[in-house]
Amino acid sequence: MNDFGINEMLEMQKTLQEKYKDKWKPICPERGKDKLLWMIGEIGEVIDIIKKHGGEKASQEAGLREHLIEELADVLMYFNDVLLCYGISAEELKQTYVCKFEKNMKRW
Repeated sequence: MNDFGINEMLEMQKTLQEKYKDKWKPICPERGKDKLLWMIGEIGEVIDIIKKHGGEKASQEAGLREHLIEELADVLMYFNDVLLCYGISAEELKQTYVCKFEKNMKRW
């Protein structure tokens, strides 16, 4: 994969949600809070890796790096579920991200 963008991740999450639609609760705005809480849990797992081993070791030691990246992928999966819950498109996210970036570039 050369470029791996939000659209591709959203499509993968839709496929995952469709596969488990009989086992998982449906994606909808009411589930957004739950997905955010699960995402925070995954962020906690990322922090635990870094806290226990240090950032340099976690980024350089093969096994730890793999675990770190896997947990970050979990964060992104829940992030994309949140986007799906609220019907936020990749284009909307991009436009808002660019605007926020431009504001931050002028901030200090």
